[in-house]
Amino acid sequence: MSSPDQLGQVKRKMGRRRKRVAIGDGVPNPRKEEKTPAPPRKEKKKKTDIGKMFINISIGLCIFSLIWFFYALYMRSSLARRVMTLHPSPRILDANSSSSAVSPERYWGTYRPQVYFGMKTRSPRSVVTGLMWMRQFAEIDGNLRHTCEQGDHLLGYGWLMHDGVSFGVQEVHDRDFTLTTEFVKRMGGDHGGDWTWRITAKQHSTAASAPVISLMFYTATDVQGSLQAHVEEKNRLSTVTGTSEELGNFKITFGKPTAGEGASGKYARYNYLQTKSPGLDKLTDIVKNSLNHKFDFSPPKGEKRFYFAVDSYKVTNHQNQQKELKMESDFVVHQVTVQTPFQIEVLFESGSFRERPNQLVGSMLTDELEKRKVAFDEKFESAFGLQAKGFTSSQIKFAKAALSNMLGGMGYFFGQSVVQSVYNEHPVLYPEGLLFTAVPSRSFFPRGFLWDEGFHQLLIRKWDTQLTKEVIAHWLDLINIEGWIPREQILDDEARSKVPSEFIVQHNENANPPTLFLALQELLEQLNAQPELSQTMIPFLRRLYPRLQIWFEWFNTTQAGPMVSSYRWRGRDKDTNLFLNPKTLTSGLDDYPRASHPSADERHVDLYCWMTLASGIMANVARILGEPHLVYENTHRTLSNNDLLNKLHWSEYLHAFSDYGNHTQAVSLQQEKVFVPPGQPRHQFPVTRLVRSVRKAPKLQYVNALGYVSLFPFLLQILTPDSPKIEHILQDIQDPERIWTPYGLRSLSHSDPLYMKRNTEHDAPYWRGPIWININYLAVRALHHYGSIEGPYKKKAATLYQDLRTNLINNVYKQYMETGYIWEQYNDSTGRGQGSHPFTGWSALTVLIMAEEY
Repeated sequence: MSSPDQLGQVKRKMGRRRKRVAIGDGVPNPRKEEKTPAPPRKEKKKKTDIGKMFINISIGLCIFSLIWFFYALYMRSSLARRVMTLHPSPRILDANSSSSAVSPERYWGTYRPQVYFGMKTRSPRSVVTGLMWMRQFAEIDGNLRHTCEQGDHLLGYGWLMHDGVSFGVQEVHDRDFTLTTEFVKRMGGDHGGDWTWRITAKQHSTAASAPVISLMFYTATDVQGSLQAHVEEKNRLSTVTGTSEELGNFKITFGKPTAGEGASGKYARYNYLQTKSPGLDKLTDIVKNSLNHKFDFSPPKGEKRFYFAVDSYKVTNHQNQQKELKMESDFVVHQVTVQTPFQIEVLFESGSFRERPNQLVGSMLTDELEKRKVAFDEKFESAFGLQAKGFTSSQIKFAKAALSNMLGGMGYFFGQSVVQSVYNEHPVLYPEGLLFTAVPSRSFFPRGFLWDEGFHQLLIRKWDTQLTKEVIAHWLDLINIEGWIPREQILDDEARSKVPSEFIVQHNENANPPTLFLALQELLEQLNAQPELSQTMIPFLRRLYPRLQIWFEWFNTTQAGPMVSSYRWRGRDKDTNLFLNPKTLTSGLDDYPRASHPSADERHVDLYCWMTLASGIMANVARILGEPHLVYENTHRTLSNNDLLNKLHWSEYLHAFSDYGNHTQAVSLQQEKVFVPPGQPRHQFPVTRLVRSVRKAPKLQYVNALGYVSLFPFLLQILTPDSPKIEHILQDIQDPERIWTPYGLRSLSHSDPLYMKRNTEHDAPYWRGPIWININYLAVRALHHYGSIEGPYKKKAATLYQDLRTNLINNVYKQYMETGYIWEQYNDSTGRGQGSHPFTGWSALTVLIMAEEY
């Protein structure tokens, strides 16, 4: 028990405690006072967690951004590589398919269409041979002829006979004389055998005196192999011996000029040049730069005159710089200068042809040429039957020349295209490729064009099916992983030397009409008519099929239009201010009027029709091969439905099939106004241009242009025989105020506002009125089709067929006889040939029109 003193002490202590509490912050409970710092600690932790979370998110976003950035770089790099990545399916042609071992009969050939006369092998780096010539003592000194140039103003040149394999006869009509170039090949050995040239020169009856001509025969190695010149009699080059990887040893012998076979020799002067060449495109310049005027021509009983001849060639500094970058080739030139008339033979002999019965020269060559000519005539009549159809000998000679120029104009090219996609900052090189193809024009377009080639093969297939299969295979072996084929093949330096720089780069969003399907259609019809061909045709189709699939799919996706089952050409000109109507080069119809203001809303009727044709052929090929074909059949069934075609492309206002897009007709070219301040000299300001003036705003509507594009549903036979639209088309075809002319169907209606209108100040009308033979061939073929099957328009189509066929044949033949050429196009007012010449690409389809082979 506590004492009173102890109790008092306790009370005093408690009183002091209560007093300290009482004078505090008014917190009632000491325990609560201990917990007061807790809330601030929780707030700090919360802020710390949010900060960490923000930092973590930021780091995550940075990592994600970096990953996305590098992924985007990778994807862009990957997409950029696609344009130059070839399709991975097995190639249609074996790498050695053109070699002398596999195809000896086609190994050597006139595969240099860009020169007047020359030969090479079907190999990437061939030994090449060729001919240059010049007239001596002429008004124009140094008029050297080599590459086919319209500026040479020759009276005419081209093959009169050429079988595409082993022989040919060509005439070149210069101003005062004619050169006849003949060649014959003979098989033997391991490298494509031997061949002989014969060059015959005769003066024209109108020549004031017998011309003196220098012929320059040359050989170049194109970096493969070496040449050795053998000279006798001081400076006459008698032979050239050489060796190359693909030819082994060979010898070229130059005969002396004579007055003709068996005649005595003629007075001649000889010169030669042995040097190096940095490229085949430089051969002409090398010869020109080596010419010297110091040599004298002194025939017996003739005056002494000085002539131009090859002398020496010095490599310039510029070429020394090139030497480090590019290998040089051996180049040897043999010049013989002689007065007409004369004849010279050049003999190539393969070192592997060891049991040669005789040399193919003189009378042996004459006999061989005669045999080949007889065989050519017999095959031509068997294929085309023109004599049986009653054509004159002159008309048949013209038809033979048209076919022969197509065959003699075939080229073998090796190199790389220059291409670009939207993923490439700059143009890139396509993989190296080989292309065996016909060309549209030896003078102006001596290279491969995708949409021309389908038309070329319609004629060539009738002559040589194997040749057509090989050409189609070459083109499709160039397809890339996207399913795209560069539409213009500019593969080497010689080809590039002929092309304006703005056309060299090929863009992978740009198409060209898939006309190879026309040639495939012919092959399938041939297979249907001759089932025994299945042993060779079906394996060919099977190799072709994977590439046809991706090609078709590329068209079906990249060229799709704004509506289901519609199509739109990409690649129209973008700068609408400079063009009366922006061109559509990708359609093949260049400046044909489309929607005045290009947009993604466009629908193009010609592309719709090409896709209809292609889908039907894809279905047939798949069915023949036992592959799934329903997708193609369904596509074809949809596109060939005339109701859909009418819905997408029939203009009730125009009563014609039409494109659709953002369009106005109220456009014209006007002189640009340039403000010149008072007192300022005018020459310091930009030159005024013609620019487009738009008087009425465009709107979405059918493009009211009547011409070739309007005819496509008829041309490609998509319309059913009972379609009432045929009646309108036949009326337009036969109307002289619209499409009909006495010379063929014009490309744009005579009553169209853009008929024969310039597209720019410097851009003359191209597909705005002139007559083109490829479209006229399709028109004749369509009229023949609708005139041969039951329908309400059978009789009218048959009548128009006869009239149009007659007009076309008569005019093309007449122009050939008057001018010496087959032309790119024909004037719709006069029938005169115009454009590039000779144009024995699709204009040679006149032969099929004559033969009624459709």
